[in-house]
Amino acid sequence: MEEPRVRLEPWSGHDFWLLERANEPVMTEHLGGPESDEKLRARQRRYEALSAREPAAGRMFRVVLEPSGESAGSIGFWERQWRDEPVYEAGWGILPEFQGRGLAVAALTELLAHVGAHGSRDSVHAFPGTDHPASNTVCRRAGFECLGEVDFEYPPGVPHPSLDWRYRVGPPPSVTASG
Repeated sequence: MEEPRVRLEPWSGHDFWLLERANEPVMTEHLGGPESDEKLRARQRRYEALSAREPAAGRMFRVVLEPSGESAGSIGFWERQWRDEPVYEAGWGILPEFQGRGLAVAALTELLAHVGAHGSRDSVHAFPGTDHPASNTVCRRAGFECLGEVDFEYPPGVPHPSLDWRYRVGPPPSVTASG
């Protein structure tokens, strides 16, 4: 089977329809349910602002299927502090009609290449719920290391049992031998 090909296009003001599609109950089942229209519009503004900043600060993208040019979902990364370390967090969503084809792994691989070229932090984390096997499989297939279970707040204020997956962007930290 041929590996799926995707390209990532920076999020724009024309991509609100994709947020509306991603806000459907089937897409938000593991994210606390659909957001209000007001919250969705605020999210659109945040995505546009993130994509207008310096590339190292993070970026949101539309996932585009090659060669058809169809929009299949979204993916992005942003700065955060995690356990007193500056890291990136990644998140993604592939529309239902495109799921099961390996597109999330292909998009995450492209995103990690982008972070490697433009990022300034050593690692990317993802926090899919323990009840979301598909997203946990995406992390594993994209080369992330599972660091174990954590209570991750999403939406804010709502702790959710999740797995902490880490991808080292650069070489691992050097280890000095003591003699």
